[in-house]
Order: sequence, then structure tokens, then C-alpha cells
Amino acid sequence: MGKQELLQYVEDQIEIKDLPQFKAGDTITVQYKIREGSKERLQNFQGVVLQRVGGGPTETFTIRKISSNVGVERIFPISSPFIEKIIVNKRGAVRRARIFYLRGLRGKKARIKEQRF
Repeated sequence: MGKQELLQYVEDQIEIKDLPQFKAGDTITVQYKIREGSKERLQNFQGVVLQRVGGGPTETFTIRKISSNVGVERIFPISSPFIEKIIVNKRGAVRRARIFYLRGLRGKKARIKEQRF
């Protein structure tokens, strides 16, 4: 078996969950499982989606939040078994697929306009 076939086999084994549609600029909450010893608990990570990269089972997305005046970014694989659910809190109106310019902004300048329906 070649490298490509092996990668395809592993990707076929990964189950893709039914997650809501979201894109860069949206504010979402990711509930993910944390295992500490033999205990398991859920933790929320709420922030703005900076980007989505890749496609299919290898897709990832980056979320940024400000925690005690420090910017925190976290990258989640979309097919991670630790993601319990994703809640879309706000739809943002941005013109970019990757909004890294948000890293240099603070306070009110870092606000994203909400998408109107």
C-alpha cells in the first residue's frame, strides 16, 4: 500500500459530524471534552473564527478570544472526537476568508459588524 492509499484509508475511517455552518468572522462556542486522569469534563471556548483551512476530514479552524487582556488562539480539527458541539452565537460580516488583521486590534476597533438577514 502506497502513502496516498494509506492516507485515503485513514480519511475514510474518520466520521464527519453534523456541525453547523460557520465561516470567518462568526462568533462561535466550541464545547470540547477534557480528560483529566480518569475524569472527563466539558469546557467551552468562545471566540471569533479567524480562518478555516483544508477540506473534508482534515479541515481545521482557528478561533481567537481575549482572556484576561491576552489574546488566545486555538486550532481545532473539524473531525476531532473531543468536540462535543459547536454553537454559532453571531454571524459576522467580513470580506476576508482569513481575518488575521484582528490580531493587531484592541477594544472597540476589534468589533465585527453583525450580518443582517
